[in-house]
Amino acid sequence: MAKPVVAVVGRPNVGKSTLFNKIIGKRLSIVDDTPGVTRDRIYGDAEWLGRKLMLVDTGGIEPKTDDIILSSMRAQAQLAIDTASVIIFVTDIKSGVTAADEDVAAMLRRSGKPIVLCVNKCDKIGEMPAEFYEFYNLGIGDPIAVSSVHGTGTGDLLDAVIENIPIEEFEGEEEDIINVAVIGKPNAGKSSLINNIAGEERSIVSNIAGTTRDAIDTRIDREGVKYNFIDTAGLRRKSKVEDKIEKYSVLRAKMAVERADVCVIMIDGVDGFTEQDSKVAGLALDEGKACIIVVNKWDAVEKDGTTMDSYRKNLMKDFSFMPYAPILFISAKTGQRVERLFELIKYVYEQNTMRISTGMLNDILADATARVQPPTDKGKRLKIYYMTQASTKPPTFVCFCNRADLFHFSYQRYLENQIRSTFGLEGTPVRFVIRERGDK
Repeated sequence: MAKPVVAVVGRPNVGKSTLFNKIIGKRLSIVDDTPGVTRDRIYGDAEWLGRKLMLVDTGGIEPKTDDIILSSMRAQAQLAIDTASVIIFVTDIKSGVTAADEDVAAMLRRSGKPIVLCVNKCDKIGEMPAEFYEFYNLGIGDPIAVSSVHGTGTGDLLDAVIENIPIEEFEGEEEDIINVAVIGKPNAGKSSLINNIAGEERSIVSNIAGTTRDAIDTRIDREGVKYNFIDTAGLRRKSKVEDKIEKYSVLRAKMAVERADVCVIMIDGVDGFTEQDSKVAGLALDEGKACIIVVNKWDAVEKDGTTMDSYRKNLMKDFSFMPYAPILFISAKTGQRVERLFELIKYVYEQNTMRISTGMLNDILADATARVQPPTDKGKRLKIYYMTQASTKPPTFVCFCNRADLFHFSYQRYLENQIRSTFGLEGTPVRFVIRERGDK
């Protein structure tokens, strides 16, 4: 990874996510008074003194716990610590130095990494209270007073971070990367797929639906192509979204789709297609993203010689609103056909970013209008003067004609099919903009 990694760690509810959001300048991590809201590692880009950093927010560390989720959070934090160049250890002045803080400090010292001690919630201006000085007892060096809510002290904190990173670690910008959002309803196996691809437990996996709440980034380099996989919280029906934290998760999943180039729509192969799957796919369609429909848990489906074909036919009916999306059957658990997914992602990304010359488009237009005459209404016939491509992601074509009201949807679909039959454009939606001659 080109940017040095800075891990933000500490026990639950000391304000790590608020500090993380303040430094990166946007609300990427969920912030709530409920301890344990951040469960996985959340990545965000930051810049200070002209130096670019990769900041990692972690779930709160409970050094001694038997709870499955809490122990997984501790493991996630340990992974962040292992990959970090510098660690920001966040504590809370209001609760003082606790036994849990001392345990976390011991854990961080064992890592051998440079540690910057942040004493958060120092919201009052003026002399430091006596409680501030007891943080020297942690034996991690000089504490830095910070108010993550107001942003005071964050400059001193980042100065200390930069001082602890060797200059050679600051490399150039990331090369081109394909952002891939893995979306679907809860418990479809999105996190299992990310972990299989990454070769480590990158996201917490549990049979409890809704374990993943934030959108998690995982960067992979495969055969010279860089991919950034975004694991998202499962999107469930609005009537089921009662928890305030989960409402943030739905928003985060939508944001993940917005910044993705390719959306992998994950279907639970055992449960089959549901109405919620079509809503999730509609989110990607509305944003004009390249899409792949991935049927997971294929190893758990009882099969005979025709199972895959009949399953594919049914899915094509269910996803009739995106007939261009390829369908892939995988098992994230066993790794079956996961390598094929990389080929498909690269292919549909290229289709989504394809640019077609105006000359070739107008050759297709002339041939198409000669085969099927444009529609008429009350003696007036539609005349299409020419067509040009306005943009990519998705491919968008502007048609200039005499009367936009005569340009029926069915004729747009016909022209789309003609373009697809020539250029493919598999895996990507196609958009048309109709302009009357003289329109600006």
